[in-house]
Amino acid sequence: MPVKERISVYVDAALMDRLEALARKQRQPKSTVAEAAILSFLTNDDADRWEAAIGRRLDRLVRQVERLERDQTFAVETLALFIRAWLTATPVLPDAQQTAAQAKGRERYESFLEALGRRMARGTRLSDEVTADGTTSAASDSNR
Repeated sequence: MPVKERISVYVDAALMDRLEALARKQRQPKSTVAEAAILSFLTNDDADRWEAAIGRRLDRLVRQVERLERDQTFAVETLALFIRAWLTATPVLPDAQQTAAQAKGRERYESFLEALGRRMARGTRLSDEVTADGTTSAASDSNR
C-alpha cells in the first residue's frame, strides 16, 4: 500500500459543504474525494476538459458570428430595397416646394425615430420576423 502524506487545506464553507455532500453520496471519506479531485486536476484529463470547453465556446462564437452576418445581410438588403423603392417612387420637386418638403421630411424622420425607439425597446427585430427561406413568419403575418 502506498504511503500517504497529510496536508492541511483551507476551503470556503460552501466548497466544504459540496465536498461533504459528494462524500456522503459516494459513501467515501472526504479525503478520498478530495484526493480524486486533486488527481483529476493534475492529470492530462484536465487538458482534455479544457480543450472540450474551449471547443464548445468556439462553436458558440461561430454561431453568434453567423447570426450577426445573417442579420447584417438582412439590414443591407432591406436598406437596398428601400432605397430602390424610394428613388423609383419619389419625384424631383421644384425649388418652390423644397422648403415645405424638407420640413415634412424632418417631421416624418422624427416619427420614424420614435417608432424605431419603441420597437428596439420591445426587443422586436426584423430578422426574428423573417424565416430563413425569406417568407414572413406566422406571428408577423397576424400583426399586419
